[in-house]
Amino acid sequence: MKITKDTAVTLRYKVAEANGKLIEESREPMVYLHGGYENTLPKIEQALDGREPGYETTLQLQPADAFGVRDESLVRVIPKGEFPPGVKVGGQLEGRTDDGTPHVFHVMKIKGTEVHLDGNHPLAGKELKFTIKVVSVRAASAEEIAHRHVHGEHGHHH
Repeated sequence: MKITKDTAVTLRYKVAEANGKLIEESREPMVYLHGGYENTLPKIEQALDGREPGYETTLQLQPADAFGVRDESLVRVIPKGEFPPGVKVGGQLEGRTDDGTPHVFHVMKIKGTEVHLDGNHPLAGKELKFTIKVVSVRAASAEEIAHRHVHGEHGHHH
């Protein structure tokens, strides 16, 4: 079966920096609903559209096509006194962007009386290399299409 809109695609992947340094490799296959449901990056969907199980490719994506360019307005330094207890470096907390929109920030460091936060995706601003192998393709169920994601093994569980 070919990858088309409303198919459940199972794949294995590796993500590396442009220089080849491995960032992540799938231990378990990843399954996503193909067809513009924002379950994977648009450039990956484009590269896989019409392909079949066994297809392998390596994509070199610029930051804008991967996890975005860095937005320095999402970097914050707040007084430690405003910081909720129990959250540590590497943790996350919800805050607000300059326009008041709720946003998740990552705790980068705690230095003296200051807490340094970053609302950018950890891979924002990086050119990335994705190595992908299509394992299987099947028609998505009506429920998966209605929910806009794959259910079951390696998919979403309710």
